[in-house]
Amino acid sequence: MLSVRRQLMSGRSWFSTTSVARKVYSAQQDVKGTNASIAMAKDYHIIDHEYDCVVVGAGGAGLRAAFGLAKEGFKTACISKLFPTRSHTVAAQGGINAALGNMHKDDWHWHMYDTVKGSDWLGDQDAIHYMTREAPDSIIELEHYGVPFSRTEEGRIYQRAFGGQSKEYGKGGQAYRTCAVADRTGHALLHTLYGQSLRHNTHFFIEFFAMDLLMHDGKCVGCIAYNQEDGTIHRFKAHKTIIATGGYGRAYFSCTSAHTCTGDGFGMVSRAGLPLEDLEFIQFHPSGIYGSGCLITEGARGEGGFLVNSEGERFMERYAPTAKDLACRDVVSRAITMEINEGRGVGPLKDHMYLQLSHLPASVLHERLPGISETAHIFAGVDVTKEPIPILPTVHYNMGGVPTKWSGEALTLDEDGNDKGVEGLLACGEAGCASVHGANRLGANSLLDLVVFGRAVAHTIRDCLTPNTPHKELPADIGFESIANLDRVRTADGDISTADLRLEMQRTMQKHISVFRTQDIMDEGVKQINEIDKKFANIKTTDRSMIWNSDLVETLELQNLLTCATQTAKSASVRKESRGAHARDDFPERDDENWMKHSLSWQHKSGSPVELSYRNVIAETLDEAECKPVPPTVRAY
Repeated sequence: MLSVRRQLMSGRSWFSTTSVARKVYSAQQDVKGTNASIAMAKDYHIIDHEYDCVVVGAGGAGLRAAFGLAKEGFKTACISKLFPTRSHTVAAQGGINAALGNMHKDDWHWHMYDTVKGSDWLGDQDAIHYMTREAPDSIIELEHYGVPFSRTEEGRIYQRAFGGQSKEYGKGGQAYRTCAVADRTGHALLHTLYGQSLRHNTHFFIEFFAMDLLMHDGKCVGCIAYNQEDGTIHRFKAHKTIIATGGYGRAYFSCTSAHTCTGDGFGMVSRAGLPLEDLEFIQFHPSGIYGSGCLITEGARGEGGFLVNSEGERFMERYAPTAKDLACRDVVSRAITMEINEGRGVGPLKDHMYLQLSHLPASVLHERLPGISETAHIFAGVDVTKEPIPILPTVHYNMGGVPTKWSGEALTLDEDGNDKGVEGLLACGEAGCASVHGANRLGANSLLDLVVFGRAVAHTIRDCLTPNTPHKELPADIGFESIANLDRVRTADGDISTADLRLEMQRTMQKHISVFRTQDIMDEGVKQINEIDKKFANIKTTDRSMIWNSDLVETLELQNLLTCATQTAKSASVRKESRGAHARDDFPERDDENWMKHSLSWQHKSGSPVELSYRNVIAETLDEAECKPVPPTVRAY
């Protein structure tokens, strides 16, 4: 590794600043995939690139940010460890919220109210104001891009009912606000956004694994990535770096997330010495298929499905008399768990519930819910026209992430504990925390979050940066620590495999940081997850190559997951209240006086202690003349 550093430093004292920088720092200059593995026995090939902006992640948020920037004339790179249309946005089912008013009179102020209430007043109201106000125009924009929304008989965009959505500030009954493409909305959205990205000449680096941010004098100046195809290392120099890498559901044993949802952006930001926000708030979706965890959209209940227990009772009427099965997700997940704990679960072990759809006409299921009908048949072996679907609350979404302003600009704290911007760094989507979701996300606000804040990031950069601005010089060995970490992982010769340590982490998180939480259970979880985190130093990898080394990639992903898991457990154990998805048996009430604040957590490297601090929730809107803030009150459905 020292030889790589010497090669980086020799010849040039600064990171290349040429307009097209593809200098390879190695004793051997060949970077072809066919024979790069031979060179890897001696050195790592390091290739430099210069861009105005680099987007890490090619899901909905990343693609919307990337083509928004390219459209404005910025030279934009989009780095993805997957082919873009395999990003997890493709799995979103139910829809995307906007107060279009196609099914009844609607108002974005009502959507704003529902989102603040859903967040249990931990959401920042300036960001919620911005998102809900921009929602209708964002949907029309998506329609113009080509998203094939389902239609009403009049030809308008079809909108279905979803949990936590109301009319007239909660007083007018259920709202039909969720625009849908049957039950495959994310699939249609992602493919459309990818098409727009290609149209606007975004530069894609596909199947590149982003390892770390490049930081210099407290500023983010790009990132460093590993090309899985040929084993080369790439340093991307950029004026602006956007984190859009999604969540970290795979820190848990049972989740609806793809195996690629490993919190890579979270890990990159944490290793750069920056904080993560509100990681204790983990959303459990009420209806994951029992056993596999595959998602059954909330849209199934929006179309008229309902939950039943072993006695055939529609039990949600007892927990949410008004909203019933369309209460917020945290409310429904807790209700299911309480029914099971009180002995009214179904199945031989009485450990799950049923979602009943068979009373709906087959034509409705075929037109509005074709995807989940197929999923239920494959993963649960049931015919939804005749049988209920066995379901159980399953980890689904991370409300926390990289703290940002409503504009997408990343934040940290200064010496006095005040918000301070991180120059050059932005975040959006599930990886960002604006915070529009607070302690609990409303269903179908996630796709809205992607497109609104992906676009906001592009607009923020458009207003402060000129395309083709010259780059400043940087140290030639910038990113060396990241390469050294990759080398340690690639050559690790400990006695615990990546799969074994990952499973130990997942089981610990599933047991100790779950739907219901108590101090003693969480304290034990913190102790166990810290011990597991320290075991990473004794990890064992077996593949020493650099080309398509899945062992290496999975171990780097595990490193990121452990960073997320340790900070999640610590943040949860300290918050002594129940708010949104953070439900405690020993502190059952919300405590606005002491805990209406965002958690901030730091962990600078694997195995090191987690540090905590806090920042205030923003209770003011962007313009009180346009939208008044929603004062805290009892959250009931």
